Amino acid sequence: MDERGGIGIDNRLPWHLSADLKRFKALTMGHCVLMGRKTYESIGKPLPGRTMVVMTRQKDYQPEGCLVVHSLKEGMDLAEKRGENEAFVIGGGEIFTQALPIAARIYLTRVHAVAQCDVFFPEIDKKAWQEQDISHHASDIRNDFPFTFKTLVRQSALS
Repeated sequence: MDERGGIGIDNRLPWHLSADLKRFKALTMGHCVLMGRKTYESIGKPLPGRTMVVMTRQKDYQPEGCLVVHSLKEGMDLAEKRGENEAFVIGGGEIFTQALPIAARIYLTRVHAVAQCDVFFPEIDKKAWQEQDISHHASDIRNDFPFTFKTLVRQSALS
């Protein structure tokens, strides 16, 4: 997210960060990734090595190579039945809002810029989360802006 919590514009990312894409791939490989229909359509195809779970209200929606659910609970139950110890919710904004209250961990990339955005990550209660694994990165030819990787762990998950 950018400095104002922005995460997207016109159903796409408002920046290119090669390091963030590599981190995303490393974190999610071999796991279930849950996303809303618009997020899936912005990706355009199933991501290799991951179980794609698309949440939608459309009863007849069935993208090839994906599993479809109609609620976050249904998606989480599906991931658990598949033996997941960590499922990844990857957007969009509405899905993040639903998932934040039950999340134990957030893998956050803070983009040190203010981008033009029309989708925002929900407000994070800083008292409920502890920052871990922080690493700062400068912009370069492959990364549009400076950014910081953080892992946030819910306080109750630490005890």
